[in-house]
Amino acid sequence: MSSLGFIATGAAQAAIEAHVPALVADSVASRIAAKDTTVWVESARAEAAVRLGWVDAAENSRSLVPQILALRDGLRAEGVNRIVLAGMGGSSLAPEVICATNNVELVVCDSTDPETVANILTDRLATTALVVSSKSGSTIETDSQRRVFEQAFSDAGLDAATRIIVVTDPGSPMDEASRKAGYRAVFNADPSVGGRYSALTAFGLVPSGLAGVDIEAFLDDASAAAQFLAEDDEDNIALSLAAALAATVPLRDKLIFADEGSGMAGFADWAEQLIAESTGKAETGLLPVVVEDRAPETSSEAPDFLQVRLVADTGLLTDADIDAKASAVAVSGALGAQMLLWEYATVIAGRILGIDPFDQPDVEAAKVAARSLLDSTPETVPPVLSEGAIEVRGSEGLLEGVETVAGALSALLAALPQDGYLGIQAYLDRHADSSMESIRPALAAATGRPVTFGWGPRFLHSTGQFHKGGPRVGAYLQFTAESSMDLSIPDRPFTFGELLAAQASGDAAVLANLGRPVLRLHFTDKEAGARQFDKLVRDLAQA
Repeated sequence: MSSLGFIATGAAQAAIEAHVPALVADSVASRIAAKDTTVWVESARAEAAVRLGWVDAAENSRSLVPQILALRDGLRAEGVNRIVLAGMGGSSLAPEVICATNNVELVVCDSTDPETVANILTDRLATTALVVSSKSGSTIETDSQRRVFEQAFSDAGLDAATRIIVVTDPGSPMDEASRKAGYRAVFNADPSVGGRYSALTAFGLVPSGLAGVDIEAFLDDASAAAQFLAEDDEDNIALSLAAALAATVPLRDKLIFADEGSGMAGFADWAEQLIAESTGKAETGLLPVVVEDRAPETSSEAPDFLQVRLVADTGLLTDADIDAKASAVAVSGALGAQMLLWEYATVIAGRILGIDPFDQPDVEAAKVAARSLLDSTPETVPPVLSEGAIEVRGSEGLLEGVETVAGALSALLAALPQDGYLGIQAYLDRHADSSMESIRPALAAATGRPVTFGWGPRFLHSTGQFHKGGPRVGAYLQFTAESSMDLSIPDRPFTFGELLAAQASGDAAVLANLGRPVLRLHFTDKEAGARQFDKLVRDLAQA
């Protein structure tokens, strides 16, 4: 029996009543379970044919458990009990949630910020093992992190090969190179599973299991839900959730994710990348907006908002907890079950929207732009203005006549469409600079529109697809900063600082070329710049 719970109200319930009977009649759930690619539009079928391995991953991955546990025990016997994960997008978000939910330490290195990498690198290196996760085996961030850790292990007199574990697709460049290098272990993931659907595969299980999570129980939870989610039944929560997400009239395409004590730490961040990257294309898509408790968006009655409540147990919600008129869904369940539920719901939403939920056609654009900048000596674009510790740059036409940082921010917000959203992109240290996230609710209150917050470059592997391929209603606020240090990358002609700068500049250029308004604020002194901008936002919110 599945542990999942679900409640829908308002426009969400109306969408369910209108669409679920047809989804049942079309045997959508059982056809997905049978890996029938005709569930989706014809243009999606070739990609779907090689991307449906997640459907039975809960069972197919069980053979990995003894190998992972044996490796964990071997490492611990050697005094190695700190697991660092080098990975991006789905390769890092799923294990981060799995470990945090189980109160198990996993250090995630999903940044090219030199201070972030250096702080992770210098902490307890003697008791550290590195898991390097990359589906393609060529992810530039992950490769750079592997190189610097390998050098650090060697410099400390440690046998680097015994401290590095790799997760990648069979036959990838990293697969071949890792075996040649003699790394401690190489786990091949199922190549028929895309990165954002890989939570129940080696990408989710290896780092989580090595860190100490009971991964067998995690798979048990998913298996318990799998049969239920594959049934062509109007009680199938996956069908109802998909209809609520993608079939409201008019479409409520801003999904306001609020965690109300679900017990799944960081789940909304994982769901954000799953939904945004899967649906944000062909100028359509669903935008997850991860918010704090009592965030401005949660009390808004905007016609394009759908409230998504992650709760401990929908069965315990009282009438007082549920506003029958509000357009909302509430979902509960064990983590493994929920991950499979949201994967099913997302691909069914793709069917309803008429798009391919398995490709990510716009993700590569920012990567190409960054590589181009690294391969050349780009001209330094002077700031339009400097004020205090902040330098201001912007997309063409955005800053005409602007003379202050406050004026620049006002110009960006003025460019925000009535049905738009503001995307904050912070190319900073997400640990040391976490206080920057406090500007999100302040800007949401000031604009009355949803505001997303993404740490660069990790968001490039998730919501970056939505920014470029989704509805053209976004405005983007990008932060960069001078660093007090830089970090070389062994056998590479660029540093982490140069890589981070190229990624920020490349993404801003791609968005600007698509006609999106982009405001770039560079802190010449990070602490002073952050304080200066925080005061500006507080003043704006009180105006």
